[in-house]
Amino acid sequence: MKRIQEDPDREDRIQNEAVVDAHDAEEQAMGWYYYIEDKLHCPFKAKCISKRIISPLKKGEIIEVSGMAPQEECIKEIFVEIIWEGRKFAVPLAQLEQIDADTETQEAIEDWHYWVARGYEY
Repeated sequence: MKRIQEDPDREDRIQNEAVVDAHDAEEQAMGWYYYIEDKLHCPFKAKCISKRIISPLKKGEIIEVSGMAPQEECIKEIFVEIIWEGRKFAVPLAQLEQIDADTETQEAIEDWHYWVARGYEY
């Protein structure tokens, strides 16, 4: 993802809802996990927007997100579960763009994409 311009409203929401009171990387990771878990309404369709070596998805591929990956898989970045060719996988949320998600789900995904595109890390 390319680095994007600062969005004060999004920065405020992230600081007050996702990483509020987080003092270290682990607390930020858990804050993000619970923020997205709370806002993600599954299932929804998504499109792969980038190829990743850790994911079986191809750019442009359409999949269905079935939920959040387990917490322990989201220590370094956010992963979501999909069913791909009959098997359950966890893929990076940053790799996906929602297609038919509700407004709250879309906002959470866009918040995560913004965080990643700004170069922020836990």
